[in-house]
Amino acid sequence: MNIFFLGGMGTLLLIGLPVAFTLGLLTIGGMYFFNGGTLAFNQIPIISYKALDSFELTALPLYVLMSQILLVCGVGKDLYEMASKWFRHLPGGLAIGTIFCCAIFAAISGSSVATAVTVGSVAIPEMVKRGYTKRYVLGLVAAGGTLGILIPPSVPMILYGNITGESVGKLFIAGIVPGLLLTLLFTIFASWQTRHIKEKAATWAERFEASKKAIWGLILPVIIIGGIYSGLFTPTEAAAVGVIFSLLVAGLAYRNLTFKNMKEILFSTVQTNAMILFIIVGAMLLGFILTVLRIPQTITEMATSWDVSPWVIFILINIVLLILGCFLETVSIIVITVPILYPIITSLGFDPIWFAIILVINMELALITPPVGLNLFVLKGVDKSASMSEITRGVFSYAIIMILFIGLLAIFPEIVTFLTNTGNIK
Repeated sequence: MNIFFLGGMGTLLLIGLPVAFTLGLLTIGGMYFFNGGTLAFNQIPIISYKALDSFELTALPLYVLMSQILLVCGVGKDLYEMASKWFRHLPGGLAIGTIFCCAIFAAISGSSVATAVTVGSVAIPEMVKRGYTKRYVLGLVAAGGTLGILIPPSVPMILYGNITGESVGKLFIAGIVPGLLLTLLFTIFASWQTRHIKEKAATWAERFEASKKAIWGLILPVIIIGGIYSGLFTPTEAAAVGVIFSLLVAGLAYRNLTFKNMKEILFSTVQTNAMILFIIVGAMLLGFILTVLRIPQTITEMATSWDVSPWVIFILINIVLLILGCFLETVSIIVITVPILYPIITSLGFDPIWFAIILVINMELALITPPVGLNLFVLKGVDKSASMSEITRGVFSYAIIMILFIGLLAIFPEIVTFLTNTGNIK
């Protein structure tokens, strides 16, 4: 019966039914057949309410709103200009500047899509004009954009914390060193690939002028991460502070916050959050049926009973996540798999904070693996002349780097955990 139920979910997803509707249909069917017929439907509003009745989840719409404000007001353009001025004299300098810009914008947006769109719209035409091949540039921006969910703030980390009860503040702090290290690896590889391209250095006056324009974008990550690490405020309070700061920057520094684009910002924010929250409700409803059928317990018992090393199961989990990433977007994967994987990971003795970062890197891979890698489609929209195969070929090397990076974190978990054991994190 469990196999039949899981098979039904896979079939509905494969035929293209939206994830939220798939979860809802399975829940209705499961409640009717496995939990007492139509009377079980009384559980639907109760579970739906409990799924969203979380103070920590308040951070989600706030970070999305902050991301949209910064996207519209033009912070990304100034960050790219600053990065290009400081790095263009190095071998592959514009490539280094693009990765650096992705990392900074990731730290103020929490969104890979927003990072890819913002940086891509500026970097792609500029780098192609200066001699970089389009395939290389598209791959660089697609991979750099994925840093948006690893470097905090991060929407997937908020979801993971909400589902498992782990501290979102610790999850954010745990993502800092891996995020910076992956940025460094991307930078080294990008510079090596384009080492033959070198440009005239910008003057110090040009560098400081560009930095002065980008200062507002540089301050925000310091406020958010510094406030969380010092214990000054929680991740949710940090999101509220970030929104207020973003509004002040857009309204007073950039002076381009109009009624028209504020309407656009709010509409896009509501649309994004409605999609995410709808999936969360569907996943929590499905979780009720999975619990009734004892699917998580059965899988956990089966995994822990195998006479194999926990690392074998860890590798299998990563393979499953990689396959799912080819067909589902990140929010769906997290809300479907975490309730099943979390008890397995903890029962095997793995650190749940460490595993969260492993999961997020897998979600980065999901953003750039065809056929439904979201960043691939986003960049296809930014540069309509690009082909999907061109973007995929460009990003392949960075996907390999991410897979190797997961291995590095598995060997040295302290890269993830040592910061979470310091500071006054709420």
